[in-house]
Amino acid sequence: MIETPYLLFLGDAPDPLAAKVAQGIKDWRPENAIAQFRMEGCKADLKLPDMDLAEAKAAGAKTLVIGVANRGGVISAAWKKVLVAALEEGFDLASGLHNLLREEPDLVAVAEACGRKLHDVRIPTVKYPIANGEKRTGKRMLAVGTDCSVGKMYTALAVDAEMRERGMKSTFRATGQTGILITGDGVPLDAVIADFMAGSIEWLTPDNDPDHWDIIEGQGSLFHVSYSGVTLALIHGGQPDALVLCHEPTREHMRGLPGYKLPSLEAVRDMALQLAQVANPDCKVVGIAVNTAGLGEDEARGYLAKVSARMDLPATDPYRFGAGPLVDALAAL
Repeated sequence: MIETPYLLFLGDAPDPLAAKVAQGIKDWRPENAIAQFRMEGCKADLKLPDMDLAEAKAAGAKTLVIGVANRGGVISAAWKKVLVAALEEGFDLASGLHNLLREEPDLVAVAEACGRKLHDVRIPTVKYPIANGEKRTGKRMLAVGTDCSVGKMYTALAVDAEMRERGMKSTFRATGQTGILITGDGVPLDAVIADFMAGSIEWLTPDNDPDHWDIIEGQGSLFHVSYSGVTLALIHGGQPDALVLCHEPTREHMRGLPGYKLPSLEAVRDMALQLAQVANPDCKVVGIAVNTAGLGEDEARGYLAKVSARMDLPATDPYRFGAGPLVDALAAL
């Protein structure tokens, strides 16, 4: 188990989106977020107290969590001094990066010398099966997006929270490092061998009560040439009964791909639904979740109204305005 509470390490994040792991923990498990540690040049700010290692230790923090998700998931050489010092100060380290803590000899040596633990949450701990496509009992919702980092995890968490508030049977199913750090369980899907990716999602969302909903965290985008494979594994392995389309309206191009424009919501609806109906012919698109963080209140509400009318679907920002319209649509299935 990863000991809480956390000191969230933002490193030298070039923009707020690069610190999405830390932001997710702060927003959904605020009781675990003692403070943030930022290096010179960091462009992210969680609005948490800035503390050095000694201050955070005195405040009760037990684990330094690398809260940065950079392209390629690498441990920057510039971070090493801080990570080593954290171990020496008495912190455990936790990371969801592809570059594993346990594969860094200097960190391993210091951790062993100081009696500290290294937690790599992006390591599959289960021998997953190959997907068989057999229909499972229970209901499943999957968030699919126009791009990476548009709010698929926030949408799933908000829907799950609203369902629980209403007394409905619901389980949030984490499929990435941030969701796993928030909930303590899940499948690190992009670290699963390709042949077993869809099978891991079948394993994650097993047979359940007929009125139970598995709310599956989305990953990547079918239109993102770097990460489309992980999205398709979720669509086929999840066998969703319902899809929620996720979008961020201020983005000018695909995340990390300046030469690629974002697809329309219509294009995502049509492609995702066609692929989902391969595994579940009864799958439906039930709503739209828009990340309106970059819009003012009136602008956000106006945008949602226009999108809802255009697509003939309920549209909301589930984190800002609540997931009620999406849960209403799911409850009606």
